[in-house]
Amino acid sequence: MSEMTGESLPELEPVTSLEAFFHESMDSAMAANKVMLDEHTAHYVVNLLTLFSRSEALYELTPEGPAIRPLAGMLADAVDAQTEAERNTTLQRMGDVSLFMAGFFADGLQRAAVDVDYYVYMGGGAYHSLSVHLRSTFRGRALCDVFVELSEKFQDMVDILNEMRESARTMTDENLLRTYELWTKTGSRRAERMLKQSGVYSLALARSEH
Repeated sequence: MSEMTGESLPELEPVTSLEAFFHESMDSAMAANKVMLDEHTAHYVVNLLTLFSRSEALYELTPEGPAIRPLAGMLADAVDAQTEAERNTTLQRMGDVSLFMAGFFADGLQRAAVDVDYYVYMGGGAYHSLSVHLRSTFRGRALCDVFVELSEKFQDMVDILNEMRESARTMTDENLLRTYELWTKTGSRRAERMLKQSGVYSLALARSEH
């Protein structure tokens, strides 16, 4: 990211780094969703977002071009791993990719073969398995609590990333429908809050009870 020069318009507020931008955005989203995170967990997620802002970190090179390995393939890689380090790295990658995709590409996943709830399930499970394996190693214990919290609050984290992405988006009819679908499938607290703000929460609740 290039630095802003002294000739920039005075009303612009330059962001000194992408990491600082994500940190500020996540703080606001956490406050809006009333979610508390340990500072180490929050730092991990900010670093993850900063890392995946570079496409080469998110995508893998294949003969067909850059692509994201399917989660089922990552799970198979973890099961077949020859070493603990390889298994743990794969589980971490699986959790990280799931969180990023569900948080920033939820709209696209609504129309995909696998829905956002699949990413929530697989990502939360990957972080949980990783935390269990790390408890048995001295070096791993330092990160163990981070992955426990990410596993337990995976849906909350998806809501936070959605909030960061959509903070400036207006609630159109199409977005309202997607929000309702997300709420019925995952129980997202952020989606519930947005439905309440739109004035259709009572109707959505009545439909869900039938």
